[in-house]
Amino acid sequence: MRFIYDSVLYSEGWHTLPQTRFWQHIMILTPDSAIVNVAESRQMLDRISIKDWNKLSDQQQTTYRDNLRCKYKIADSTAIFVTIGKKNFYEFQKVIPAISKSIDIFEANGVDPWYAQAILLIESPGKTNTKSIVGANGPFQLMKSVARAQGLKVNKTIDERTNIERSAYAASRLLSRICIPKVCAMLDSAQISYNQNDLWFRLLVLHAYHAGAGNVKGVIKKINPCEGGMELMQTVWKTTYKGFKNSSQNYSQLALAAFCSFHHIILLEPLPPIAAQRANTN
Repeated sequence: MRFIYDSVLYSEGWHTLPQTRFWQHIMILTPDSAIVNVAESRQMLDRISIKDWNKLSDQQQTTYRDNLRCKYKIADSTAIFVTIGKKNFYEFQKVIPAISKSIDIFEANGVDPWYAQAILLIESPGKTNTKSIVGANGPFQLMKSVARAQGLKVNKTIDERTNIERSAYAASRLLSRICIPKVCAMLDSAQISYNQNDLWFRLLVLHAYHAGAGNVKGVIKKINPCEGGMELMQTVWKTTYKGFKNSSQNYSQLALAAFCSFHHIILLEPLPPIAAQRANTN
C-alpha cells in the first residue's frame, strides 16, 4: 500500500494551528457530542452533549453563547458554532486501498499525488458511491458536467464517477488542466512568488478544486496579499466571496487535519485527546 507522508506539515508548524487541531478533534468525536467553537478562529470553548444541547430553547442557547463570550472575552459580533462530531464519516482505514490506487494513477498522469490523498481523505473516505446534495458523486466528488468534461461516462445507466480508477483519472485531469494552471495564473497576476510544491500553494489548489477557480481568484483579489505562505492561508480561511463561504473556508483546514490524523493511524501513534468538558482550550 502507498500513501503520502507530508513532513512539511510539521516542520512548518501547520499541525499546531487551532484550525488543524479543531478538525482533528471533530474527526475522532462521535456524533452524539459537539465542540463549541469560535467560528473565525476555531478556538475550542466547550464540549457538550447533543442531547443536552437540543433540550435548550433558542433563548437558552443564546444565553449559553453569551456566557461563553463573557468568559472568554469574545466580541458580541463574533459567531460561535456548535460543531457535531464526525467520527462516523471519517473512516480513514477504509480509504487506504483507494489512496494507494489513486497515487499510481495521478503519477501516471504527471500530477502531484499529494492531491489524490488529500481529496480522498476529506471528500467521502472509504465510500465510492456517495452523492452530495448538489449532485457530486464518487470518491472524488465530481459533478456530472465536470466528470464528462474530463472524459468520464455519466448517464442513466453508467456513472464512472463511482469507479476509483476512472474518477482518479478525471480528478487528476481536472487538477492539471484547470485548478493548478488557474491558481498559478492568479498568483502571477498578483505578483506573488510560489513553488508548486509549497504546502500553502497545494492548499490553495484544493480550494480551487472544491469552490472553483473563479471564487478563489475573487478571494485573492479581495485579500490583495503581498506574499504567499501560512499567513495568506489563514486569511483565506476568514474571507468570503460569492460562493466561497464557510464550507469552502473549511476545505483546506480539513485537509491539514486529515493528513495529521491519517499519519497517526498509519504510523500507529496515539491520536490527540478530545477537548475536555468545559475545557479552557485556546
